Amino acid sequence: MELIADLHLHSKYSGATSQRMNISELVDFARIKGLDIVGTGDALHPKWLKELERELEYIGDGLYVSRKYEKTYFIIQVEVATIHQFNGKSRRIHHVILMPHLEIARQLSEILRSYGDVESDGRPILNMNPAELVEIVIEVDKSNIVFPAHAWTPWWSMLGAFSGVNHIRECYQDMVKYIYAIETGLSSDPPMNWRVSWLDYYTLLSFSDSHSPYPYRLGREAVVFNLSKPSYSEILEAIKNKDPEKILMTIEVPPEYGKYHWSGHRNCGYGPLDPLEARRLNYKCPVCGRKLTKGVDDRVEELADRPRGYLPANKINYVHLVPLQELIALSMGIEVDDESKLNSKKVWSVYEKLVNAFSNEFKILLETSEEEIEKAGGRRLAELISSMRQGRIKIVPGYDGVYGRLMIEPKHQEEKQAGTRKLEDYF
Repeated sequence: MELIADLHLHSKYSGATSQRMNISELVDFARIKGLDIVGTGDALHPKWLKELERELEYIGDGLYVSRKYEKTYFIIQVEVATIHQFNGKSRRIHHVILMPHLEIARQLSEILRSYGDVESDGRPILNMNPAELVEIVIEVDKSNIVFPAHAWTPWWSMLGAFSGVNHIRECYQDMVKYIYAIETGLSSDPPMNWRVSWLDYYTLLSFSDSHSPYPYRLGREAVVFNLSKPSYSEILEAIKNKDPEKILMTIEVPPEYGKYHWSGHRNCGYGPLDPLEARRLNYKCPVCGRKLTKGVDDRVEELADRPRGYLPANKINYVHLVPLQELIALSMGIEVDDESKLNSKKVWSVYEKLVNAFSNEFKILLETSEEEIEKAGGRRLAELISSMRQGRIKIVPGYDGVYGRLMIEPKHQEEKQAGTRKLEDYF
């Protein structure tokens, strides 16, 4: 049974998060997107915990469903931040925790409140080192699992250029034996992670970290599991064992789409800069002289011990997908310089028509024929989806918190050789 899961998101109790991040909206938009299983987000927050207990019903094996809408499975999940000192520098790292029961979340919330304020934000900041966190989480229940969130993002991540470390052992120390996976984040994809040989021992996970229920955010990254039935324990074992028969593939946005793929300085409007140019500038903004935000592509290059294009044995597959609303907007010639344009009546009417015709977004992007898409959404959209499937959509890379910008590559342009690309390659 193929099941698509997005196991990292947030509730309305996290900062900068939509008030529509509630159970009923998550069920509705998960169905539209094509998600079978979603994380609850923010499971340590007392107010959200009460809502989850009121609105969700436990059906066994670590899974919950809405008491009103039984179409989507929920797994109890939270993201937490830890702050600790390592080699004389403050390290700020985010972690995802999955749990098989709400009662476990309540216990963990009570224990961790002595390390930080679990009521102030759905993603609490804890004054403790990551090894302490893992030890406590595993002591509460051995079926819990912890993995580093968006591992390469410049800030608040395990390998981040500004607040991370250079190896997973430096992060989790003697508790690294309980870490089985990393979340790669929007600005990196499996081929980038395959360049770092020690990551071969970890399952590469991709989830949305969504702060909004809209389908251009929810499920923009996800994992396709092959399970005998919907099951927390099977998901846990698949992740622990890096099982390619149980984890069929990850769904990824192209890494250029992510907000930190290349270097730059948003405040000065300077970027994106390819790794060669950023290094030439010594990562200093020529406008103001301050540090550039170092891109994920640059950071991977620093830690890589393999060349670009390396393919490991027994790799888990992946696919690059651009959110359907982005493609619809592009097909209409709409420049998406504001998120609200993705939810405009013009874009949403085409989106609804397609979903009504073909069930959900993932089926449209992965399975529906070009001819059928053309009938429902027009020739231009059909061509864009075909180009995306063939890897011919180009994106001006994101930088310093700015999302990448979609472009379309000429239909028969020859593929460029693998290697460090420059900005002119995107035009």
